[in-house]
Amino acid sequence: MARVYNFSAGPAVLPEEVLKEAADEMMDYKGTGMSVMEMSHRSKAFDNIIKEAEQDIRDLMNIPDNYKVLFLQGGASQQFSAVPMNLMKNKKAAYIVTGQWAKKAYQEAQRYGDAVAVASSADKTFSYIPDCSDLDIPEDADYVYICENNTIYGTKFKTLPNTKGKTLVADVSSCFLSEPVDVEKYGVIYGGVQKNIGPAGVVIAIIREDLITDDVLEGTPTMLKWKTQADADSLYNTPPCYGIYICGKVFKWIKKMGGLEAMKAHNEKKAKILYDFLDESKLFKGTVTPEDRSLMNVPFVTGDADLDVKFVAEAKAAGFENLKGHRTVGGMRASIYNAMPIEGVEKLVEFMKKFEAENA
Repeated sequence: MARVYNFSAGPAVLPEEVLKEAADEMMDYKGTGMSVMEMSHRSKAFDNIIKEAEQDIRDLMNIPDNYKVLFLQGGASQQFSAVPMNLMKNKKAAYIVTGQWAKKAYQEAQRYGDAVAVASSADKTFSYIPDCSDLDIPEDADYVYICENNTIYGTKFKTLPNTKGKTLVADVSSCFLSEPVDVEKYGVIYGGVQKNIGPAGVVIAIIREDLITDDVLEGTPTMLKWKTQADADSLYNTPPCYGIYICGKVFKWIKKMGGLEAMKAHNEKKAKILYDFLDESKLFKGTVTPEDRSLMNVPFVTGDADLDVKFVAEAKAAGFENLKGHRTVGGMRASIYNAMPIEGVEKLVEFMKKFEAENA
């Protein structure tokens, strides 16, 4: 069976050479006589894997020395609780609600303190990013929270919000390592890896050291205290070893591709092919305000629900998988993460042109 073009929003496409390398090492990792899946997380071999992975992501993102890199579990959704538990000293936080995941994080934070929505794009089904240059951020807010790229709605913060000096916390699950980032603008950057970096089951959190303390909300579980994880170098309990190993391979692949500048150029080129077609098409329309479009997730519709269903079915038959849009938007969504080759997008556009000619 030939490999399909997989446009899934996550778990998502991984670089083929990474998968091949992992397959080659499946039975015997570097002469250990065992798979990484079977290996003790306390072994020398795994210690090298996790340390090298950490060094490689530090290199890629230019992470300053005063930030910790943690490899965690529980999905990005578990950090919706961990963030307020670790940061809500004044029991006050500002949330910018630009999609379903930001909304869920905001609702979760309300359980721990006074979370305030200081901006939202819910009025237009999250199809744009609100102006965040002069928000009414509470004086005593512990942090300002964003979901930087909205997987479901296909929007992306191109300019970070003016946090009025407050700590910025960002969920970057669906734009992780897709372009260069200035880590020092954030207090916390975290994301699930299953979109752009690895298999589901790993969350990477990059946290400024002064935010990692014992001063957490009463009742915070030991496992959700960032200090527990930081003090143990992500080895407080058995980490998702195999997932971390694959992430490490993807970091090396990105380095080989030329780093985050090269990734950004690659992603812009891919996204342009698809957006240019959507802008000229008579049948298909993008759903996002052009200046807020994501390079990673591209939602589009025909305007006819039955035709959308027909398109998804015919696309699947032609080898284009997982193009059905999220139920809250309808239509279609093409997720074109780092590992999606340019020809995958070119072939999709060819197919869309053919479909348009047959169904116009």
